Amino acid sequence: MGRFRTFTERFRAVKLDVFLSASELTIFSLFRPDDPQSVTEMGGAAAQGKQQQQQADLHKVIMVGSGGVGKSALTLQFMYGEFVEDYEPTKADSYRRKVMLDGEDVQIDILDTAGQEDYAVIRDNYFRSGEGFLCVFSIDEPENFEATKEFREQILRVKGDDSVPFILVGNKADKDDANRRVSVEEAEDRARKWNVPYVETSAKTCMNVDKVFYDLLRLIRDKKRAEIQVNSNGTKKPGGSKKKKCVIL
Repeated sequence: MGRFRTFTERFRAVKLDVFLSASELTIFSLFRPDDPQSVTEMGGAAAQGKQQQQQADLHKVIMVGSGGVGKSALTLQFMYGEFVEDYEPTKADSYRRKVMLDGEDVQIDILDTAGQEDYAVIRDNYFRSGEGFLCVFSIDEPENFEATKEFREQILRVKGDDSVPFILVGNKADKDDANRRVSVEEAEDRARKWNVPYVETSAKTCMNVDKVFYDLLRLIRDKKRAEIQVNSNGTKKPGGSKKKKCVIL
């Protein structure tokens, strides 16, 4: 049974006035009121746990594409593992989730934007805040495949960076060949011209849903690391030269 017979006895000297996270509760379970050393260890472990949580990188993903292509369905499938077929047209919904990316805890912030032209005027603000983009079209609708050109141009104009993390996504790949109206070759050719990956997904069957989000997270992470490396090497950005000091003789 150990040094304490009951859970209550372990905590008889402790009054908790705040809610604890799971990690903090685990730390408190190691606290022994009659052992001063455990108090020190508990405090250090709690601080370290909070620091690790605060240091989890946040990556901002923007979903773009025409209305009805399945942006919301992909987002909800990734977030909750559920396929929502009937979904009201999105104005702009934001989601956040903590995930494990190649052994590291990161947070993904997903902004699911509207496809309707009514909201085009506010897209620039969304695009400025994004660090990576999933540009979605439906493989059975060539019109919204063509619309990906406009989205790509808008993003590059706002970001001013041709290397922005970007994946072209052909959704509704569960449809049979008779309903397909955008060929794999056609989509891959466009992605090749843009120098971006192309991935086909199905929110309905969950095909490649996790893959496309994690692939984009890796692109965002790698770009951030490259920028940090450039800055640490002392490479100056355009217009970043220091002003000359004025010397009075």
